[in-house]
Amino acid sequence: DKVTFSITSKNVADEIPRVTSMINKGLFKGPVEVVLKRPVRSLDQNKKLWPMLNDVQKQVNWYDETLNSEDWKTMFMASLYKQRAVPGLDGGFVGLSKRSSLLDKKSFSQLIEVIYAFGSERNVSWSEPSLQTYDKYKYKEAA
Repeated sequence: DKVTFSITSKNVADEIPRVTSMINKGLFKGPVEVVLKRPVRSLDQNKKLWPMLNDVQKQVNWYDETLNSEDWKTMFMASLYKQRAVPGLDGGFVGLSKRSSLLDKKSFSQLIEVIYAFGSERNVSWSEPSLQTYDKYKYKEAA
């Protein structure tokens, strides 16, 4: 069983007793693990990413290569987080980079900005879904 609490500076006084109560209840079934982390990307951010990647995929040829949306996501993540390349198990090279699913809201906002900048440099015409629901100030809020 997993229970998630969203704690902010505004609700911390109310939430800590609830967290403590849940820990005490859980201890009757065995050890309890408590993890503190920042919230990950929003659903709106994730819904925005894929139309943007599709727009780039359809409009940008990369050194005579046709890259799919996953390839472009890997390219943008590597750009943002300075991927490393290591020899592969069976030859060639493997790029090691962060996973976008682990990004917090602020980092995901930076990813979106990198894609917009890249697309602007290459005259990508953004589709309506790529332009929709984007409020960079909302996405850049500290997570």
